[in-house]
Amino acid sequence: MRLGLAVPFVSSFPAEQTVPLLREVESRGYHTAWVGEVAGGDAVTVMTIAATHTSRLSTASGVIPVQTRTPVLLGLTAATLGRLAPGRVALGLGLSSPVVVEQWNGVPFKSRLGLLREAVQVIRGVLSGERVTFEGEFYRIRGFRMMAPPPPQPVKIYLAALGPKALELAGEVADGVLLNWLGPETIPTAIRHLEAGAKRAGRTLDRFEVAAFVRTCVTDDADAARQWLARDITGYATVDAYANFFRSSGFAAEIDALQAAWKAGDRGGAVKQITPRVLDALGLVGPEASCRARMQEFVSAGLTMPVVVPFTPESGGPESQAAILRTVRAFP
Repeated sequence: MRLGLAVPFVSSFPAEQTVPLLREVESRGYHTAWVGEVAGGDAVTVMTIAATHTSRLSTASGVIPVQTRTPVLLGLTAATLGRLAPGRVALGLGLSSPVVVEQWNGVPFKSRLGLLREAVQVIRGVLSGERVTFEGEFYRIRGFRMMAPPPPQPVKIYLAALGPKALELAGEVADGVLLNWLGPETIPTAIRHLEAGAKRAGRTLDRFEVAAFVRTCVTDDADAARQWLARDITGYATVDAYANFFRSSGFAAEIDALQAAWKAGDRGGAVKQITPRVLDALGLVGPEASCRARMQEFVSAGLTMPVVVPFTPESGGPESQAAILRTVRAFP
C-alpha cells in the first residue's frame, strides 16, 4: 500500500523535531509528505525542509490556494523545489474560501474553475523555462521567462476537487487529484468524472495520482475520537461547497439538520446531527488492525494514494504528541 501522510501535525511538536519527524516518516515507508496551508505554517517552508532533509520522501502541497499567490510565483516556487528534490515534488493547488482569501488575505475573492485552469497553464509555462506570454480572462502575463534552469525532472501538478466539474478539470489538465472527505463508497463516482475529463483531453489515467485525505485516529478510546471527528466535519459542513458535496455523497438529511441547528445558533446541536454512518464513512477510528483494514478499502475502491491525516482528541502536550505518533506509526 502506497501511502501519503499529512504533516501539519509537525506543528504539534517543537520546531527542532521537524527534521527528525520527517526522517522517521521517510524511514517508515510513507511515499509523500503532504503539507497544507490555511492559518498555521506556510506550505513551502515545510516542503523545503522535507525536500532537503530526506532522500526518498516525496512532498506535495495539499493545497495552496491559487488566489493567494500569482501563477508566476507558484511556477518559480515549484521550479525551485524541483531543483532541490528532482522527481520528488508535486504542487497541489485549489480554490479557497471567501474567509481565507478575502477576510484573511485581503485579496478580492474569485472562485471559478477558469481561474484554476489558467493558473495551471501559466505555471506549466514557467516550469518549461520558455518565455511566457498569456492572455486569459483572469491572468495577463507579458514576456516572463525564468532566469534559473527548469527542474531536471517534471514537477507534477495536482488539483483539489470536490464536485463533478472540478474533477473533470483535474482529469483534463492535471497530473493528479486530491480528494477530501469521502468514503470508499463514493470514490468510483469521483473516478468516473476524472475519466470523463481525461477523455476530453485525449488521454487516460494510467499515470494519474488519485489521492485523498483520510482522517485517522488509532486509539482504544473510540468515543472521544469520534466526537472530535464530528466537530471537524461540522466545521466543514457549514461551508456551502462542502455542504453540497456531503449532500451529493448521500448525507443530505444530516447536513440539512446540521445547517438548521447552526443557523439557529445551536452549535452543540449541529454537531449532534453527524450520525454514526457519517462518521463511519468519513473517518478511521479504532484499533490499528481495523484502521489498516479500512484503509485497504480505500485502495480497493480506486485510490492510488490514501493520505493519512492523523488526529487526536487530546488537547496538546506529550499525550497529544504520543497519540499522533501512534497513528503515524501504525502505517504503512
